Amino acid sequence: MGDMANSSIEFHPKPQQQREAPHAGGFGCTLAELRSLMELRGAEALQKIQEAYGDVDGLCRRLKTSPTEGLADSTNDLEKRRQIYGQNFIPPKQPKTFLQLVWEALQDVTLIILEVAAIVSLGLSFYAPPGEESEACGNVSGGAEDEGEAEAGWIEGAAILLSVICVVLVTAFNDWSKEKQFRGLQSRIEQEQKFTVIRNGQLLQVPVAALVVGDIAQVKYGDLLPADGVLIQGNDLKLDESSLTGESDHVRKSADKDPMLLSGTHVMEGSGRMVVTAVGVNSQTGIIFTLLGTGGEEEEKKDKKAKKQDGAVAMEMQPLKSAEGGEMEEREKKKANVPKKEKSVLQGKLTKLAVQIGKAGLVMSAITVIILVLYFVIETFVVDGRAWLAECTPVYVQYFVKFFIIGVTVLVVAVPEGLPLAVTISLAYSVKKMMKDNNLVRHLDACETMGNATAICSDKTGTLTTNRMTVVQSYLGDTHYKEIPAPNALTPKILDLLVHAISINSAYTTKILPPEKEGALPRQVGNKTECALLGFVLDLKQDFQPVREQIPEDKLYKVYTFNSVRKSMSTAIRMPDGGFRLFSKGASEILLKKCTNILNSNGELRGFRPRDRDDMVKKIIEPMACDGLRTICIAYRDFSAGQEPDWDDENEVVGDLTCIAVVGIEDPVRPEVPEAIHKCQRAGITVRMVTGDNINTARAIAAKCGIIQPGEDFLCLEGKEFNRRIRNEKGEIEQERLDKVWPKLRVLARSSPTDKHTLVKGIIDSTTGEQRQVVAVTGDGTNDGPALKKADVGFAMGIAGTDVAKEASDIILTDDNFTSIVKAVMWGRNVYDSISKFLQFQLTVNVVAVIVAFTGACITQDSPLKAVQMLWVNLIMDTFASLALATEPPTESLLLRKPYGRDKPLISRTMMKNILGHAVYQLTIIFTLLFVGELFFDIDSGRNAPLHSPPSEHYTIIFNTFVMMQLFNEINARKIHGERNVFDGIFSNPIFCTIVLGTFGIQIVIVQFGGKPFSCSPLSTEQWLWCLFVGVGELVWGQVIATIPTSQLKCLKEAGHGPGKDEMTDEELAEGEEEIDHAERELRRGQILWFRGLNRIQTQIRVVKAFRSSLYEGLEKPESKTSIHNFMATPEFLINDYTHNIPLIDDTDVDENEERLRAPPTPSPNQNNNAIDSGIYLTTHVTKSATSSAFSSSPGSPLHSMETSL
Repeated sequence: MGDMANSSIEFHPKPQQQREAPHAGGFGCTLAELRSLMELRGAEALQKIQEAYGDVDGLCRRLKTSPTEGLADSTNDLEKRRQIYGQNFIPPKQPKTFLQLVWEALQDVTLIILEVAAIVSLGLSFYAPPGEESEACGNVSGGAEDEGEAEAGWIEGAAILLSVICVVLVTAFNDWSKEKQFRGLQSRIEQEQKFTVIRNGQLLQVPVAALVVGDIAQVKYGDLLPADGVLIQGNDLKLDESSLTGESDHVRKSADKDPMLLSGTHVMEGSGRMVVTAVGVNSQTGIIFTLLGTGGEEEEKKDKKAKKQDGAVAMEMQPLKSAEGGEMEEREKKKANVPKKEKSVLQGKLTKLAVQIGKAGLVMSAITVIILVLYFVIETFVVDGRAWLAECTPVYVQYFVKFFIIGVTVLVVAVPEGLPLAVTISLAYSVKKMMKDNNLVRHLDACETMGNATAICSDKTGTLTTNRMTVVQSYLGDTHYKEIPAPNALTPKILDLLVHAISINSAYTTKILPPEKEGALPRQVGNKTECALLGFVLDLKQDFQPVREQIPEDKLYKVYTFNSVRKSMSTAIRMPDGGFRLFSKGASEILLKKCTNILNSNGELRGFRPRDRDDMVKKIIEPMACDGLRTICIAYRDFSAGQEPDWDDENEVVGDLTCIAVVGIEDPVRPEVPEAIHKCQRAGITVRMVTGDNINTARAIAAKCGIIQPGEDFLCLEGKEFNRRIRNEKGEIEQERLDKVWPKLRVLARSSPTDKHTLVKGIIDSTTGEQRQVVAVTGDGTNDGPALKKADVGFAMGIAGTDVAKEASDIILTDDNFTSIVKAVMWGRNVYDSISKFLQFQLTVNVVAVIVAFTGACITQDSPLKAVQMLWVNLIMDTFASLALATEPPTESLLLRKPYGRDKPLISRTMMKNILGHAVYQLTIIFTLLFVGELFFDIDSGRNAPLHSPPSEHYTIIFNTFVMMQLFNEINARKIHGERNVFDGIFSNPIFCTIVLGTFGIQIVIVQFGGKPFSCSPLSTEQWLWCLFVGVGELVWGQVIATIPTSQLKCLKEAGHGPGKDEMTDEELAEGEEEIDHAERELRRGQILWFRGLNRIQTQIRVVKAFRSSLYEGLEKPESKTSIHNFMATPEFLINDYTHNIPLIDDTDVDENEERLRAPPTPSPNQNNNAIDSGIYLTTHVTKSATSSAFSSSPGSPLHSMETSL
């Protein structure tokens, strides 16, 4: 894709060259001219076009393109345009190099400590104590110290450094491959984005990057504009330019008022054609990206570069994939400056767990070091009564360093740095595999959230149904046809009107093309409902193409395009006699209300009164709908030559219509959907259908899919009824009312996008169940954006979805199929289980290794497991095990259990039982070996060996047994729900098998040939067999543990709960804050004062209560509400307890004591990000801590704030 930096010379011709540029390229506009043109808006732009080019056609001529035929599709021409005007591509930000990643991996604290220890150890080992008066220094260096041993002192330090390098390289490599995968994914998303252009008079879909200046592009509803352009012809075109201007109102575009279309904006309504005038770096979005640069460090370099390049800064930016590019950039910047916000639930839980384990490890290692040092000092200087001699200092220091290294080793083993690794590996692996299951994951954590999903709100069309629509019933000329009528059965007048009404009043981009293979179905291109109608025309042995050729698109006088509010589409054409004819089609119940006449069997008008309409609904429309058909009404209206209506008054124009026909369109349910929905229901996921269709149609389809079953208690509502039930008299949505509706709601018909958003938000914010609902939503339309963003996981349709929907989504379904969602649930649950498996394995090793190192060090002054051995164990249990356990493929059995929910701990009771059970086994074996092993194997004891003594067989056996037990326990860890068969499906995971065998192989090498660096001495076959035997014992012991019922072990605690509500980071709050609009800010000021006053009274009451409650501490009710609270209990005022990041009250009032005074809050129903959301919780919770803290009048305690408030 040509390097921008190098080709930027052509981009910005020097002023002298500019005059020759037009001739050089043979085009009538320079790049600079076009750039300056695109900076104008509205009337100014029109004026500029008129002055410079005459009109838009003039501009097209200068750019050597035809407004109707487009460019000639010749490679040379396109290449030349790319040379002169640039490519539609924004070079991505440079990925981090491998070395940068290595450097980042080195920042790890434990690794730094180890490096320091290793270097000190190395330094000391090269220092030989002067003279041979080692006697004076005690039995420090007694023992079999020959020359070779003294020389080998450096090996331990070197080995530690080597293993540190190993860990760093592995981590860096993982990060690097993750980055690479992500980039691959990005580029795949980009390649998938195509845009419709006209070349050689043919409509083509070209990748966005292939657009060139001068292309004629077709813009339609739901597009994300990939380049800047000038509108040639438009129908009712409205754009959302908020990504550039920040104005949320839709901007109306027309060729005669405001023809400027800018890249990165969304088409919200209508359609049209534009000529592309700026691409890539020169488009408006590109210019903004250029200004953004790439953040801090590179600015300086860039300034120098910019001067050289005449301002053409090579942008290192996200590719122009979307308007999101800009947001992404800002997000990247944010990420760089602030610690990364843990988005996903899982990562939150893991981070918390890792920190807790790390703290425990730190304490243990500190104690180990202190005990060792004290023991040594007391023994040497007190018991043996030696004096500290100057010449002995290095020897003593060497001892202290050894102790320090042992301490660090304990820490290294305790800290589970493999946790984050396991998550990334597991997610990256899942994402890669999910591609095969037609899920293109855009945000990694969506994959894991999906496993917790409790509700899916699905669209009907295209997701549950095949989205291949056909007309199967019709009502024409007073007759209800159950199949396609014969053309001769219809009056020519009706037939002619019907053909014209369908052919003209549908997007000209919608067509039916002949099938690609013999015997296949004709291909439907464009809007599927319109395809069904065009198919109906073909079934009536008529053709729509001649009609369209007779009245081409630019002859259409006025078009009201379809949108979700109108639910209809109308097109007006001028008749030969000077009058107008308006064709209209739309949802039957909406359009029939506007009809006053209907064509009878002879094609003559007959009055159509409300009574007739009700009759028709009962006899025609409802029966069609009950068969699961979508009913569409087709109507028209004539305006005589004298009376041109006011086209802007849409209600006036589209009224007084004459109904031509009502057709029933069938969209069959996908054959695999009922099974998929059954799986969801079995897995504890409620499926709800949200559709724009008629309620009867929706209900019929829902029954076919199995969303509603006969005899169940469920609700099917229309949008209007839904709103009536959830809003109060003022028309505001009340959470309590919503909570009455959503649990039973299964079908929401005739719903608007806002209804969808309301429903999703209501379910997410609801507090009725025992845990918060996790909602997944599917959407394809532009208007589904808000609901997709609001949902925990948004699925966009890859085929039918608009760019806007894809932007807002987390996962793109490349085949638009509901079954893919079920696959996503399976993968999500699998990620969760993989992490749990890994944790179960990891924590067992941690517990054992730490206890062994600690007690061993305290009793024998030397850890039985040496630093290097510990690092090897760390490597197998962290890196390799995370690879092996995190890549288990999902099984159908995952769908047999209920979702875990957001606050389920990571380590369940069963897992705790397994961890502790296996730890007991391993510790028993190791301590037995440590203290009586030498008798059992008849070898020398390795205990109390002097410094630098050769490795003993005794300690090698301990190390080897330890590793063997881990290996077999890794197989046990494959099951976390207490299943018996741990080998189940083991061969379906080749990675696991490879890693276990590989580790075993390396272990043999280390023990037999590791020698001094690994402190190992070779073992005999018999000793090896014993080690293996003990290892296999793990599997047997696993079965024993599985027999103990978890329910009997009440003492076991779960661990690893999600971060609590009160631990939300300030940043998350800040994000929430951004959503508040200005009106609310105004409201706030008053509210803040009101809260201050309230809070003062509150505090005083709280203090009084605290004194009172000291009399009966045990009896407080969890929530004693004060009278103030009662008159404040309207939902608007229940204040949610998030950490205060807006000082609603004086700082003196809010302090830790107040945090302690608050019991965990009941989340309030008010979740609409009102100003109050970050405020103070207004129930006075009195807990025991209240009494104690009330008396300590430290600043910030309630007593203190009472003084300030009085």
